[in-house]
Amino acid sequence: MTYIKTKDEQKIYIKDWGKGRPVILLHGWPLSADTWDEGAMAIADAGFRAISYDRRGFGRSSQPFDGYDYDTLTDDLAAVIEGTGATGATIIGFSMGGGEVARYMSRHRGKNVVKAGLIGAVVPFLKKTADNPAGVDAKIFEQMGQGMKKDRAAFFGGFFKGFYGGKVTEEVMEWSRKQAMEASFKATLACANSFATTDFRPDLAAFTVPTLIIHGTNDKIVPIDPTARVAAKSIKGAKLIEYEGAPHGLFASDKDRLTSDLIAFLKS
Repeated sequence: MTYIKTKDEQKIYIKDWGKGRPVILLHGWPLSADTWDEGAMAIADAGFRAISYDRRGFGRSSQPFDGYDYDTLTDDLAAVIEGTGATGATIIGFSMGGGEVARYMSRHRGKNVVKAGLIGAVVPFLKKTADNPAGVDAKIFEQMGQGMKKDRAAFFGGFFKGFYGGKVTEEVMEWSRKQAMEASFKATLACANSFATTDFRPDLAAFTVPTLIIHGTNDKIVPIDPTARVAAKSIKGAKLIEYEGAPHGLFASDKDRLTSDLIAFLKS
């Protein structure tokens, strides 16, 4: 196994496939880099270097008690970019991973990044507030936390039904539940709080590279109105592709189309 050390001495597990211009793939909550495997293989076969990694607290990476705020998570991304020598990279974040992309562009000034992608991403702001009326009510996130604390396994049994919108096999659902249950419980709860409450609107001005946004119109986990549609209007020159009727878990439900759109973006 290959690991990169973060500045606070945590170990981040990475997969580094292929040769060519680097593409860094960030996974969603509560999963791991394995969800990018089919896309990463296709990207590598298309002549790129596909790098994916397990976020701290998930998969095979370290499971510390702290460090699940977006500043720390983004510093982990910076460590991966530096540790792999990924200059001239495209960074693509799915769901929660989109937040790391946005915060990296501002906090690290987009260092070594030439393109960015937001796939079903929580950017720019998920929580419903007076100035974000289309967001998700805070009670939903409270209920998620309560459900996980009561019976995490049962919670994820129901969660992934909405995540995939009934468009994947039971085997994919079970694979996802397995990944979720292998994660640190503390990381699972803390990261849920982070993506639910972090406001990335101030980060959007830092996107100065070509940016692709892809989102399903029937996404029940990260609704498209307060996220992708706002991001597309706020990021100069961004391209938004809406997958009509698609759910949240696009990497599985719409994997062929998603892979094709990503490779076209990388080659453009």
